[in-house]
Amino acid sequence: MTALNLSTRRRLQQLPQIASVWEGDRRPLVSGIPSTVDWADAGTDPQPNGECILWVDGSQGMVRAMDVVTPDTGTEAVVRTLLRAMEYPHNPNSPARPQKIVVSDRELLFFLRGVLQDLDIVLDYVPSLPLIDEIFRGFQDAVSSRPPQLPPQHAEDLSNRAIDIWHDAPWDTFSDHQILAIEINRWDLTTLYASVMGMLGMEFGVLFYRSLDSLKRFRQRVLANESLEAMEEAFLGQDCLFVTFESDRDDDEDDIDLSTLPIDAIEPVFGNLHPLEGLRSFLYDEEAAALLVALEALHRFLRQHHSKFGQDDFPAVSSRYRIPLPYDEADKTAQVSIKVSTLPDLADELLAMADGEVMDDADYPIVRDDLVPANSFLSLGVVPWDMLDVLRSGAAEHHQLQDVKAAGDGFPVVMIQTSRPKAKILIEALKAAGGLQTICFNPGADPFESEQYDLGLFQTGNGELHLFGEFGGSDPVHMAARKKWDQRCKKTNGCCGLIIAKGLTGASRGNPQFKDMLALFEARSLTAKELGLGTLQLQLAADLL
Repeated sequence: MTALNLSTRRRLQQLPQIASVWEGDRRPLVSGIPSTVDWADAGTDPQPNGECILWVDGSQGMVRAMDVVTPDTGTEAVVRTLLRAMEYPHNPNSPARPQKIVVSDRELLFFLRGVLQDLDIVLDYVPSLPLIDEIFRGFQDAVSSRPPQLPPQHAEDLSNRAIDIWHDAPWDTFSDHQILAIEINRWDLTTLYASVMGMLGMEFGVLFYRSLDSLKRFRQRVLANESLEAMEEAFLGQDCLFVTFESDRDDDEDDIDLSTLPIDAIEPVFGNLHPLEGLRSFLYDEEAAALLVALEALHRFLRQHHSKFGQDDFPAVSSRYRIPLPYDEADKTAQVSIKVSTLPDLADELLAMADGEVMDDADYPIVRDDLVPANSFLSLGVVPWDMLDVLRSGAAEHHQLQDVKAAGDGFPVVMIQTSRPKAKILIEALKAAGGLQTICFNPGADPFESEQYDLGLFQTGNGELHLFGEFGGSDPVHMAARKKWDQRCKKTNGCCGLIIAKGLTGASRGNPQFKDMLALFEARSLTAKELGLGTLQLQLAADLL
């Protein structure tokens, strides 16, 4: 059985002991409960079918620590969450040891008795845990009270109309800047502006913006290439209804090409975005009715005018359709007149807006990718401030900033772990290039594969840019780690660092110890907007003799 380190035990013994009884348990997550646990730094994917570890103060009625793990994670995870409940509890709790811990699992009780010895904590078994039972009942009530994704009276018709759009494949005809106006004049809506996604073969769907202002504002913020946090805010700031398409097969890979799947494997997903509501994955009656007639009008327009749109051709075309009102209207024979029009002038404006952000080929900087050794282990993380002081005094190589602000949970760092000889070469190469000046993440695109990336870049003292990592633009693990990175760098006023470590193939792979850390380079972080490169395009380069 794994035991606590003596130093950890002494540290816990120094915590004040409070007259409280804590409850602890590990239970399967109720389907549909969103996880709010920070899993990014651990480097694992969120598990919708995972298990929740809870430690609560039964005397105070407060949650001290919570975590979500995969079902195959060992019992050690329960102890890790317990130690966090003691040392770093959720606010407004203070660090402390309880006088007593109760659990309803005898196997867990036996495990805790072996781990927590000498901490003066009474451990006991109880058949039920009232506070944790109440918390999980609350989870279940929240899920059961959540409205369905679609109002029942519209669900079948909406799904059928969405599948019609899938068969129409408007993404084979329109780019996302070629906007269609759909005049509804009902349900407090005047005109919806349809933007088609999917020409790059990435995500298929249609966004129905409630205003041109929302559409333009979102595009301007995307083209600004700001931080990942700003991009997330821009996404949630849209004002639109939407339908997107996903695979309904759980075993499908995330990057599977939906166009290769049979129709029975395609599932439409509906939702709403609004600056004050954020993302909502269900529709209310009026929203569903409006989206239903908009999809039907779009389907008829595509069927009637498909042949008029060639490659890059987006002529002025307009048609009006009479569409039956949805089922729940009082008059089952009533119809609504819907006008669908192309907006060529708006398409030119949006295209010009995008072209203004694209650099000429000659202006693109050369980004070298020969600095970081191949097959290195790379991670984004944080070094506690006391550990940073130790590194500064003990690392073999150290290049320090003078005005580092100690704020937040620690010093944000990029960690590169490789073999000792390659680490030495990397260190010398950075010194020869004038040291490390800045660390940046910049959007990138591969036009040959229609893929988007988040590129990790080092800028050295001689002005050169060096690629240290390519991260998928839709990778949830990296997106969460990037969000943490941006938040930490903001708190330190842009101060960050690079740690170069050895031990790639040893027991410390992925978790280098202090003795493995060979160099610390402190630098400044830059946003993509500050770097000013725009979206970097992958290009083929050849040496001319």
